[in-house]
Amino acid sequence: MKYDVIIIGGSYAGMAAALQLVRARRQVLIIDAGERRNRFASHSHGFIGQDGVDPSVIFENARAQIMRYPTLRWQQGRAEKVTGEKESFQVQTLTGESFASRRVLFATGVKDRLPEIDGLPQRWGQYVFHCPYCHGYELNQGHIAVIAAGDMAAHQAQMVAEWGSVTLFTNDAVELSAEVHADLHQRGIAVEATRIARLVNDADIELVDGRLLRFAGIFTAPRNQPATSIAQTLGCELEETPFGTQIRSDATKETSVPGAFACGDVARVPHSVSLAVGDGAWAGAAVHRSLIFDLPTQIEPA
Repeated sequence: MKYDVIIIGGSYAGMAAALQLVRARRQVLIIDAGERRNRFASHSHGFIGQDGVDPSVIFENARAQIMRYPTLRWQQGRAEKVTGEKESFQVQTLTGESFASRRVLFATGVKDRLPEIDGLPQRWGQYVFHCPYCHGYELNQGHIAVIAAGDMAAHQAQMVAEWGSVTLFTNDAVELSAEVHADLHQRGIAVEATRIARLVNDADIELVDGRLLRFAGIFTAPRNQPATSIAQTLGCELEETPFGTQIRSDATKETSVPGAFACGDVARVPHSVSLAVGDGAWAGAAVHRSLIFDLPTQIEPA
């Protein structure tokens, strides 16, 4: 069969988009590899109605709700390639299966390129974070480290200072101007230029000179890139943001390829579960409007 829409990625944005479409009784296929970006976190915060809930619980509840709609099919697996054009897309999976659709929606999420520091990946989502709105409150206004990962480091330190006393570790990743140094000093933000050797215990930082500094939590701003290159297989354009690379889309979430849409972290900044859900809901409605109003020149027989 030919689906109205194939959604590649079944996390929060993808499911939110699917909900709008299946409630319009459209035939929808979700292809999901099961790699949610926040799978490392034990609790999700800042999402109204779900504050403090385990992300896996939020996911399972949402999936159960949308699976009640008979026009939704869920395919577990990895989509590898998309070909074709508006009204006639083909999506191929890693196992060789092929599915046809009139529209395609990329909701693949992003990968986080973390600073290469010993001990940091193991603490990602537990003691090392990127979003203070999601994790800052639980640090109880304690001493917080910000590890520079690029030009956004000073900005991140200025933001995080709302949630506690901050030390910014430049770690050879950024050079601060005298003006920025003065601003940070005025805000009570300490700057540590000695390189980091490793992270130890929960959120402590050991420097190359042997000093051990203790923190309630750590923030950094990883560079992002689409979790897969599947949108590029169709020819979708990418764009640079202060946080990395994402799929370019317009106000209706349509990409540079007509009939192909993108939503969630892979198509907008900044990132959070709440923003991904909102973006997905809007994308789902926009795709539906495309199905209604962007009629093909010659409608194929049912």
